[in-house]
Amino acid sequence: MLKTIECDKGIYCLILKCSEPALIYMPKFKSVQFNKGYYCYIGSAQKNLSARLERHFRKNKTIHWHIDYLTANKNFSAEEAVIFKGKAKPFECELSQDFAKNRKFRTAVPGFGNSDCKECLTHLYYSAGKPSYSHFISLYQSIERLIPSSRKTF
Repeated sequence: MLKTIECDKGIYCLILKCSEPALIYMPKFKSVQFNKGYYCYIGSAQKNLSARLERHFRKNKTIHWHIDYLTANKNFSAEEAVIFKGKAKPFECELSQDFAKNRKFRTAVPGFGNSDCKECLTHLYYSAGKPSYSHFISLYQSIERLIPSSRKTF
C-alpha cells in the first residue's frame, strides 16, 4: 500500500509508456491500435486512492476498467502518476478538458475511461513524447508526483 498519500481521495493522471505498437481487444471498442509513445489517463478515486494507484502499477489483475487493458498489457508500463489530492470528482473532467485543449496531446480512444462523464470525449490522451511534469505545475499548484520505482512523492 502506498503510505505516502496522506489524503486517500482525489484525481490522478496516470502516465503510461507504450514501448511497442499494440493491438488490444476491449469489448466496448473491439480492437484498438495503440502507437508507441505516451498515454495519459485521467481518473478519480473518491476513496482508496492509494489502492487504486497500486492496482494501476500491477500487471497481474482481473480486468475490470478500460485502463486495466493497458496496464496489464506487456507493451505498456505505468511510468508515474500525478496526484491531485482531495480534489472532487468534477475536477476529473476539468483536467481532461485541459488535456483536450493542449496541442501536445490528442484523443487516444474516444469514449475511453469516461463512461460516467457526459462532458468529455475521452479520459485517455496520447503524446509521442513524454509529458513534462512542468505541464501540471504550470496549471495546478497542489499536486504530488508518484514514481513507482521509488514509491516516493515529490
